[in-house]
Amino acid sequence: MKTYILPHTELALSSVVLGLMRIAKMSNGEIQALVGAAREVGITVFDHADIYGGERHLCEARFGEAMQLKAADREQMVIQSKVGIRRGWFDFSKEHILQTVDESLAALRTDYLDVLLLHRPDTLVEPEEVAEAFDRLYASGKVRHFGVSNHTPGQIELLKSAVRQRLSFNQVQLSVTHANLFAQGIAANMAGLDQSISRDVGLLDYSRLNGVMLQAWSPFQKQFFDGVFLGDQENYAELNTVLDELAAKYGVTPTGIAVAWITRHPANIQVVLGTTKPERVRESAAGSDVRLEREEWYRLFRAAGHKVP
Repeated sequence: MKTYILPHTELALSSVVLGLMRIAKMSNGEIQALVGAAREVGITVFDHADIYGGERHLCEARFGEAMQLKAADREQMVIQSKVGIRRGWFDFSKEHILQTVDESLAALRTDYLDVLLLHRPDTLVEPEEVAEAFDRLYASGKVRHFGVSNHTPGQIELLKSAVRQRLSFNQVQLSVTHANLFAQGIAANMAGLDQSISRDVGLLDYSRLNGVMLQAWSPFQKQFFDGVFLGDQENYAELNTVLDELAAKYGVTPTGIAVAWITRHPANIQVVLGTTKPERVRESAAGSDVRLEREEWYRLFRAAGHKVP
């Protein structure tokens, strides 16, 4: 398993993250098997959010109940959760952040979060309130590292105008078929080409320049929760042909190549899995060790429908 060092720290992180948004209806044994498979292949980062499961903290509670982590196991895991999404609105108020973290800790049956992310941007955010909440959480030892999800560089800078802790992560949607993060820069200054329109406002370069670790959610989704591209011969025949060819070359599955396409990028992007299947976890982990050749990376990019001018 390829690992990364979080910028400005000595914290080692697995390049693949196990997302736990779909475990609400799994049995304790199934959750234990899923997490166990992840740990066996070197995954150290486990991703939650207060909203996962259909009701607040349900997936966190299922994880806490199933795992009941002993101190030695907890120390070997990086557990992160997210806060800010409510039913039909967003809430980065100090009170909501503090209350939600306490609820997450109780559900997870742990004393601290390694990472707390602010979920979807709250346009009514008051950075001073976020700063007060983060100061209290950091000083109390309840949260060790902080970040955001789905934020632009400007939104991060606004938070940084008051927040004193480093904002070390940004979780964003990214797959070979949903690759705005890369595609716009490749087609920069190409008038009349939709791909040249900036939707991320320079987020990739900003993150590399400022030591922000990107985390890719939905790494196998075609676009926005409309199914996976793996095996989709109707819409992505060429892409699947290339995935199969490279999978055979490197001795992994097409899933592994889809992961390798992301981890090949020098920005050191983590891949957040949403699977509940141990075998898919193992396939993804194997792919993280594959270093695609530059030409192969661009071949996949083109096969997914993106332009290389």
